[in-house]
Amino acid sequence: MKRMAPILSGLFLAAALASCSEDPVRYVDPLIGASTNTDVAGVYHGLGKTFPGATTPFGMVQVSPNTVTGGDNGPGYSYEMRTIEGFAMTQMSGVGWYGDLGNFLVMPTTGPLKKIAGKEDGSLDGWRSFYDKASETASPGYYSVLLTDYDVRVECSATPRCGILRFTWPQSPLSRIQVDLARRVGGTSEEQFVRIVDDRTIEGWMRCTPATGGWGNGAGNALYTVYFHAEFDKPLTNSGFWSADIPSDQPRKREDVTSIPYLERVAEAPVIRDADTLRGPHLGFFTEFPTRAGERTTLRVGISFVDLEGARNNFREEIAGKGFDEVRTQAEGAWREALSKVTVRGGTQADKTTFYTALYHTMIDPRLFTDCDGRYMGGDGKAHTGDFTKRTIFSGWDVFRSQIPLQTLINPGVVDDLIASLVTLAEESGKEYLERWELLNAYSGCMLGNPAAVVIADAYVKGIRGYDAAKALQYAVNTSEKFGTGTLGWIPNGTSISETLEHAYADWCIARLAEALGNESVAEEYYARSHAWENVFDPSVGWFRPRQADGSWGSWPENARTTEGLGCIESNPYQQGWFVPHDIPGMVARMGGREKVLADLTSFFEHTPENLMWNPYYNHANEPVHHVPFLFNALDAPALTQKWTRFICAHAYSCDRMTGLVGNDDVGQLSAWYVLAAMGLHPLCPGDGKMQVTSPVFDEIILQTDPVYASGKPFIIKAIGNAPENIYIQSARLNGEPLHGSELDFSQIAAGGLLELTMGPEPAAGTE
Repeated sequence: MKRMAPILSGLFLAAALASCSEDPVRYVDPLIGASTNTDVAGVYHGLGKTFPGATTPFGMVQVSPNTVTGGDNGPGYSYEMRTIEGFAMTQMSGVGWYGDLGNFLVMPTTGPLKKIAGKEDGSLDGWRSFYDKASETASPGYYSVLLTDYDVRVECSATPRCGILRFTWPQSPLSRIQVDLARRVGGTSEEQFVRIVDDRTIEGWMRCTPATGGWGNGAGNALYTVYFHAEFDKPLTNSGFWSADIPSDQPRKREDVTSIPYLERVAEAPVIRDADTLRGPHLGFFTEFPTRAGERTTLRVGISFVDLEGARNNFREEIAGKGFDEVRTQAEGAWREALSKVTVRGGTQADKTTFYTALYHTMIDPRLFTDCDGRYMGGDGKAHTGDFTKRTIFSGWDVFRSQIPLQTLINPGVVDDLIASLVTLAEESGKEYLERWELLNAYSGCMLGNPAAVVIADAYVKGIRGYDAAKALQYAVNTSEKFGTGTLGWIPNGTSISETLEHAYADWCIARLAEALGNESVAEEYYARSHAWENVFDPSVGWFRPRQADGSWGSWPENARTTEGLGCIESNPYQQGWFVPHDIPGMVARMGGREKVLADLTSFFEHTPENLMWNPYYNHANEPVHHVPFLFNALDAPALTQKWTRFICAHAYSCDRMTGLVGNDDVGQLSAWYVLAAMGLHPLCPGDGKMQVTSPVFDEIILQTDPVYASGKPFIIKAIGNAPENIYIQSARLNGEPLHGSELDFSQIAAGGLLELTMGPEPAAGTE
């Protein structure tokens, strides 16, 4: 039945598109959020960190401009930078921690050959080029820009597993396409291999290891090989390589390979023209030819993370014989279908641009990791096949809050595949526990908690079950045993508050999954463990406090609640302390009761700066607080949920390309929060099967439910009398009947139906 899902979904969406007068593709601007700027952000995390290049929904390939190698620049691009150093075939989206990928960097040049990109500030000359900012164009499946140093226009597009570049040249006796095979966003690849296959084709691989940087500058344990098959449409009659002499004992982390001495060594690399095969630690390839003004040439590239045969197969299946315009049209069509799963009406043009750009950013990951022939690289470093599509890049701590819950609504098959991927990774790797931040099979250990358990429990209670649930439960338990609160009942270290609260919630999710599977003993044990949050609440200060292994409390200065890092990760006790989503009544009782908590929560928001950038109160730029606006619903004050979600939608998101996202998009999490909140739905406690109702930004939202995992019928939200000043829900009706309370069960949405919200300028009586 799962294999039929794409066909049925496509037919259903085609019918929906026929009745929709507006094209969602026209509202997407991939340049929104594409900045890593720390000065504007006011914090080392920077801004959105998205990439602007061409990809397909959940595709393996992302063909994107790169403006920088090194630093905390995960996407390889930042909007304010003035030069481009090339166009890579792989990119990460929205991440910090130095990033990874950015492999197979292609650059068109003219004139003398240069073997390094050089520096943005001009301190070291290289092939990088200034570009005409006004010429920069980005849309779903397409990117274009004019490189002014060479007067070359570059266009990018993609299929799921292949990339295509089209170059429009000036009159030149010596034009060139060159490929930096060593390049990697957060470092370099450790070794490369390349061979000329025929007069138009090269193929090879780039092996990336922790020893040469990448994810976490090596701390993320990323170990992968990118295989490529590349075909030029101009004969390789004048081509060659460069091969830098890198000593075997040369350190090659991020800071090393971007240093002047290292780059000067590469710049001195000899040019090799009398070979057709090369292997080494720092290689490049180039092909040269004369060009006429306006002449176009094309480069097509298929990639695989399995082997060279996989790259060749992917190339043959997806892009062989296709022209640039055909690929672009197909990529745009794929995005049109994907974006049409949610239709919004009303709002401003800017609102729609913000919404559909956010929706676009939520469908980049978890990306495809399976080749056309069904093979994928497993956690044991061997090729496997399965009855699912292997997916990768699981930013667990970020995405369990909004991003994956959104996909349970619009792409449940992707969630099914993701969970199967995590479960089989645990098995194939021999680790038998679930990774919290997975990248290309790497167990990076990034961030905290047991977010995979949350995602699995949330999916299972929603009927998404195309994986081995018994193994999923066992591996979730193993993860909790390895990293959780254990017999002590809290985690005694410098991040005691964050870790204890996150694990207590994940243990509750394990209990939910065990209960649903009929495993009563595990359910009982883990429901008990889910109360661990109580062990780091200190009644003497009335808040959560770091705790030592001997039971004593950590320091508590005068401004403790707003001291970032005091027992917390990327947050402070005030922000992290609201994270007991599975036991809100218990939390409220410990904090002094509803009225006290309501006053404290209101103050928390009222002290927040209007721009919502990094701050010690409601810090929307980072994940720990993303559920907090919906606590007002749980406190029987839904008008305040409505007030603050509309405020956040209006102030934390915009069409500004630099500041349109107030923080790292974190693999779609920040964008997914907006999509859900702007629709008027958002979970408070993933795993409970509920969606909180809040004030939608739009007059009408049509959500197309999945025909395999759900009813296939639309769920429609109508906000009657909606306006910027009419942000409060006066009354609600579901399928013609009064809706009591401020939440829906997921099954009510999956069944399709109509939610009617009557809006007004003041809170409805009894909702303040």
